[in-house]
Amino acid sequence: MKVNRIVANLTSNDPAHSRSFYQDILGLDLFMDHGWIHTYGSDVSMKVQVSVASEGGSGTDVPVLSIEVDDLEEVLKRLTDKNIPIVYGPVDEPWGVRRFYVRDPTGALVNILQHI
Repeated sequence: MKVNRIVANLTSNDPAHSRSFYQDILGLDLFMDHGWIHTYGSDVSMKVQVSVASEGGSGTDVPVLSIEVDDLEEVLKRLTDKNIPIVYGPVDEPWGVRRFYVRDPTGALVNILQHI
Protein backbone atom coordinates (compact mmCIF):
# COMPACT_ATOMS: atom_id res chain seq x y z
CA MET A 1 0.00 0.00 0.00
CA LYS A 2 1.22 3.52 -0.76
CA VAL A 3 -0.16 7.01 -0.31
CA ASN A 4 -0.74 8.65 -3.70
CA ARG A 5 -1.73 12.13 -2.60
CA ILE A 6 -2.39 14.26 0.45
CA VAL A 7 -4.82 17.17 0.14
CA ALA A 8 -5.12 20.00 2.66
CA ASN A 9 -8.77 20.98 3.29
CA LEU A 10 -9.40 24.50 4.61
CA THR A 11 -12.82 25.57 5.90
CA SER A 12 -14.46 28.52 4.16
CA ASN A 13 -18.02 29.80 3.84
CA ASP A 14 -17.05 31.11 0.37
CA PRO A 15 -14.45 28.93 -1.38
CA ALA A 16 -14.32 31.32 -4.37
CA HIS A 17 -13.02 34.04 -2.04
CA SER A 18 -9.64 32.25 -1.92
CA ARG A 19 -9.20 32.19 -5.71
CA SER A 20 -7.10 35.36 -5.89
CA PHE A 21 -4.72 34.13 -3.18
CA TYR A 22 -4.13 30.63 -4.51
CA GLN A 23 -4.47 31.33 -8.25
CA ASP A 24 -3.27 34.92 -8.79
CA ILE A 25 -0.65 35.20 -6.04
CA LEU A 26 0.66 31.63 -5.85
CA GLY A 27 0.02 30.71 -9.49
CA LEU A 28 -1.88 27.49 -8.83
CA ASP A 29 -4.43 26.20 -11.33
CA LEU A 30 -8.08 25.67 -10.43
CA PHE A 31 -8.40 21.88 -10.79
CA MET A 32 -11.95 21.47 -9.50
CA ASP A 33 -14.90 23.77 -8.78
CA HIS A 34 -18.10 22.22 -7.44
CA GLY A 35 -19.19 25.50 -5.84
CA TRP A 36 -18.86 24.16 -2.30
CA ILE A 37 -15.23 23.11 -2.86
CA HIS A 38 -12.44 24.59 -4.97
CA THR A 39 -9.25 22.58 -5.44
CA TYR A 40 -6.09 24.36 -6.59
CA GLY A 41 -2.97 22.61 -7.71
CA SER A 42 0.00 22.25 -9.99
CA ASP A 43 1.09 19.54 -12.39
CA VAL A 44 4.56 19.59 -10.79
CA SER A 45 5.43 16.26 -9.19
CA MET A 46 5.96 16.49 -5.45
CA LYS A 47 6.93 14.19 -2.62
CA VAL A 48 4.17 13.26 -0.19
CA GLN A 49 4.94 14.78 3.20
CA VAL A 50 3.16 15.35 6.50
CA SER A 51 4.80 17.41 9.23
CA VAL A 52 3.89 17.13 12.90
CA ALA A 53 5.30 19.98 14.98
CA SER A 54 5.21 21.53 18.43
CA GLU A 55 6.07 24.95 16.94
CA GLY A 56 6.69 26.49 13.54
CA GLY A 57 10.41 27.03 14.12
CA SER A 58 12.10 30.14 15.53
CA GLY A 59 9.35 30.26 18.17
CA THR A 60 6.53 30.81 15.65
CA ASP A 61 3.09 29.21 15.56
CA VAL A 62 2.70 26.04 13.51
CA PRO A 63 1.40 26.98 10.05
CA VAL A 64 -1.50 25.05 8.54
CA LEU A 65 0.27 24.90 5.16
CA SER A 66 3.88 25.16 4.02
CA ILE A 67 4.21 26.07 0.35
CA GLU A 68 7.63 25.92 -1.28
CA VAL A 69 8.06 28.28 -4.24
CA ASP A 70 10.85 28.91 -6.73
CA ASP A 71 10.73 32.74 -6.37
CA LEU A 72 9.91 33.90 -2.86
CA GLU A 73 10.50 37.57 -3.67
CA GLU A 74 7.92 37.44 -6.48
CA VAL A 75 5.27 36.01 -4.15
CA LEU A 76 6.16 38.63 -1.54
CA LYS A 77 5.76 41.38 -4.17
CA ARG A 78 2.36 40.05 -5.25
CA LEU A 79 1.17 40.04 -1.63
CA THR A 80 2.45 43.54 -0.87
CA ASP A 81 0.93 44.84 -4.14
CA LYS A 82 -2.45 43.64 -2.81
CA ASN A 83 -1.74 45.04 0.68
CA ILE A 84 -1.91 41.59 2.27
CA PRO A 85 -0.01 41.77 5.56
CA ILE A 86 2.97 39.52 6.24
CA VAL A 87 2.65 37.88 9.67
CA TYR A 88 6.30 36.82 10.08
CA GLY A 89 9.46 37.49 8.08
CA PRO A 90 10.73 37.36 5.49
CA VAL A 91 13.71 35.78 7.21
CA ASP A 92 16.58 33.43 6.40
CA GLU A 93 16.26 30.55 8.85
CA PRO A 94 19.25 28.56 10.19
CA TRP A 95 17.91 25.32 8.63
CA GLY A 96 18.41 26.67 5.10
CA VAL A 97 15.17 28.30 4.01
CA ARG A 98 14.06 31.88 3.41
CA ARG A 99 10.42 32.22 4.40
CA PHE A 100 7.53 34.31 5.60
CA TYR A 101 4.08 33.68 7.05
CA VAL A 102 0.85 35.11 5.69
CA ARG A 103 -2.82 34.40 6.40
CA ASP A 104 -4.87 33.20 3.46
CA PRO A 105 -8.47 34.44 2.98
CA THR A 106 -9.78 31.66 5.28
CA GLY A 107 -7.47 32.88 8.05
CA ALA A 108 -5.16 29.87 7.77
CA LEU A 109 -1.53 30.54 8.66
CA VAL A 110 0.57 29.77 5.56
CA ASN A 111 4.34 29.36 5.51
CA ILE A 112 5.75 30.44 2.12
CA LEU A 113 9.33 29.26 1.70
CA GLN A 114 12.24 28.84 -0.67
CA HIS A 115 15.35 26.78 -0.03
CA ILE A 116 18.54 28.87 -0.06
